[in-house]
Amino acid sequence: MAHPTDDKNFRLPTTLRPRRYQATVTLDLEGRTFTGEQRVELELTQPTTEIILHANALELGEVTLRTGNDVRKPASKRVSTVSETVVLTFDAPLPAGSATLDVLWTGHFSDGLRGLYAAGKVAATQFEAADARRLFPCFDEPAFKARWALTVRVPQGHTVLGNGRVVKDEADGALRKVTFEETELLSSYLIALVVGPLVGTPEEKAEGIAVRTWALPEKAHLAKFGQDAALQVLPRLQDYFGLPYAFGKVDQVGIPDFEAGAMENAGLITYREVALLLDPATAPLSVQKRVAEVVTHELAHQWFGNWVTMVWWDDLWLNEAFATWMAFKIVDQWRPDWRMWLDFDAHRASALALDALKSTHPIHGEVRNAGEAGESFDAITYEKGGAVLRMIEGFLGEGPFREGIRLYMRKHARANAVKEDLWNALGEAAKQPVNELATKWIGQSGFPLVSVKAEGRKVTLSQRRFYSEPGVKSAETWPVPMVLRFEDAGGVKEQRVLFRDARTTVTLEGTGDVKWLCANGGSTGFYRVAYEKQALDALAANLGTLAPSERISLLADTWALVRAGQAPVADLLDLAARFGDEEDEAVLDELVGRLGYIENRLTEGEDQERFRRWVEQLLGGGLKKLGWQAAQGEPDRVRLRRAALVRAVGGLARSPEVLAQARPLVARMLQGDKSALDANLLDTAVGMVARAGDAALFDDLLQRMPKEPDPATQRRYLMALTSFEDTNLTERSQGLLFSETVKTQDVASFATGLLGNRTGRDAWWEQLQKRWKDLVGRTGAAPMLLRRVVEGLGLLRTREHLEQVKALLQANPIPEAQQATAQTLERLTQDVALRERVAPEVAAWLKRRP
Repeated sequence: MAHPTDDKNFRLPTTLRPRRYQATVTLDLEGRTFTGEQRVELELTQPTTEIILHANALELGEVTLRTGNDVRKPASKRVSTVSETVVLTFDAPLPAGSATLDVLWTGHFSDGLRGLYAAGKVAATQFEAADARRLFPCFDEPAFKARWALTVRVPQGHTVLGNGRVVKDEADGALRKVTFEETELLSSYLIALVVGPLVGTPEEKAEGIAVRTWALPEKAHLAKFGQDAALQVLPRLQDYFGLPYAFGKVDQVGIPDFEAGAMENAGLITYREVALLLDPATAPLSVQKRVAEVVTHELAHQWFGNWVTMVWWDDLWLNEAFATWMAFKIVDQWRPDWRMWLDFDAHRASALALDALKSTHPIHGEVRNAGEAGESFDAITYEKGGAVLRMIEGFLGEGPFREGIRLYMRKHARANAVKEDLWNALGEAAKQPVNELATKWIGQSGFPLVSVKAEGRKVTLSQRRFYSEPGVKSAETWPVPMVLRFEDAGGVKEQRVLFRDARTTVTLEGTGDVKWLCANGGSTGFYRVAYEKQALDALAANLGTLAPSERISLLADTWALVRAGQAPVADLLDLAARFGDEEDEAVLDELVGRLGYIENRLTEGEDQERFRRWVEQLLGGGLKKLGWQAAQGEPDRVRLRRAALVRAVGGLARSPEVLAQARPLVARMLQGDKSALDANLLDTAVGMVARAGDAALFDDLLQRMPKEPDPATQRRYLMALTSFEDTNLTERSQGLLFSETVKTQDVASFATGLLGNRTGRDAWWEQLQKRWKDLVGRTGAAPMLLRRVVEGLGLLRTREHLEQVKALLQANPIPEAQQATAQTLERLTQDVALRERVAPEVAAWLKRRP
């Protein structure tokens, strides 16, 4: 008879729980093997003849169970590779109460980027979602929180980091034996070890919390910014939550090869190097903001996720959505000049695009097993979840929302929680019906399109679910907290409305004519807006009065309606033509992104050249006015505006004049002149020059890339290698993917970069179809990388490509990327149809231009 553990959806029984692990692990760094011994203190709520715990690719040795004076050995040890468990069966029932389980085991380092693995010179762990079982036999589900007392034996001469402080460091024969302070109650996915030749910043204190940031010796000079960010945001997080930091110390470590951006292990946060290490003197502001945001995101997890933990992976959003929203909120408090909420809006755009597909999923959705949990790390969980929280905060008010969070933290301290626990705490603190608002937004896929018709002071609102596929309709509605922002004789005003029904009429407060109306004031709502023509024309005529976030939303919503077949592309192009004098860098970024899609996918031949010249005419004057060189003391916002204009005129429009200006500046920079180019121009300038570059430049970048200590610069050179459009050089860059030149962590982005290369795309796609299994194998089966590899296929353009992608993914299904497969195929299908439908409209619009 089949055992329940033979089901991949198997969940551990809750009648047995671990209370404490005391484990010693010995690492053979050269042989990439390990041995372990541990005692697990257990609590049984009822008698049982079985103990089931997780173990993946571990060889269990002697196992002993003790209950009081009774010592037992299991009669059998049954391994299930399907559920990654070991079933220990005993001849007689074990009594309810306390017990201890002693286990010896051996194992190997993992080949990919999960479990315990080798990242160059460093041995590191990555356990989320369910890979602690690759190093420890353990109860590897988030609900099974326990204390962990760990000891590690390693060769001499290495830094050894764990979740707690080192309490004992002693010689043990030829080895070094390091014992860590016992942890707070933690889920197994939050345990971590890092061993290697790492150098740390001097220890500094943030309100008594010791903070250090670690890197390889050649990169140690790049650690100060991440260190300073942690010191700045930790006190602000403690203040927001009203709770002290619980895990003793903070170590931040740059890992040379890492799947995710970072991982919030309690007290030992691990990062991809590019998300932690930088040189403020040469790093673009976008990189500095990204590092600050990631550091804050991971530190926010120390409360949301580590102190209060989800019961199961269906509530992953309780971790990630809050950390996403909180990171922007806290960094904005620290650096208001960075205008982080505009960056948040840019992140939200990816969630709006994904959530407009039929293959989307709810923020809170069914997760049957740990493998499916890996697919939940996407824009819906992070960005949509964060946007919905921001919307709820706006409805409840900052103060009541914060009090609800503090209440939630107090009620579920050191424990696990589900979404209802959060709604109850917010509702109790705010005295508002949070369930109505939250349940619909968290549990239902998609979002509304709100249509707006204004007649005098009467505004008619209607809503229905928005799909990016033309013709798809749905009667679903949401409780939509709206901010109506408008201008009348009394000036600019705001009016809040909770729009519950399919249709309603609102009377705007005040007197006189309404000059214009924005139906997503401040752009805080997670919905699209469709204005009838008169209202749209009024907004377009008053762009300067709108907030930057509102101008961004106007562009984005108009483009979304074009994609969905609900507006002609001329609406978007006519609107874009009004932005020639735009000076806000965030709005320019949005504009350039939309125009870039049109240039890349919706134009060909003469039409493409005509479109490029139009873009140059629209925005080239702004670049000429600014020039390439930043003035002494020039504000960051001016520098970022210049960078956006260089992307538009040099990158998108391919201006020969701008390319000619960029070449000598890039050459000077490569020769060591750090003043040649403003840091914010480096990515675009290097990519633009590489695109038109020769073999000498290719060889130069290829030689520099692996030796470059700064991870942002290294990535810049790596991705530039995918940009060369000389046919011989595109072939060389394609060959690099299957070499050691490209680290595992960079496989997906490098493969995607090659698919974006216009002269090399078709040859690369032909090769990729033949070597698909090799590419998938290069990811080390890392779920996030597999997802990105599949998503990269969305850069293909034609109907023939679409049919080939369908055939490839059908013949080679990737279980870890089922959602990504469905979403990529759906999006690519829409992109192909859009190209066939709209390209003639773009050509006609261009011909009408003078």
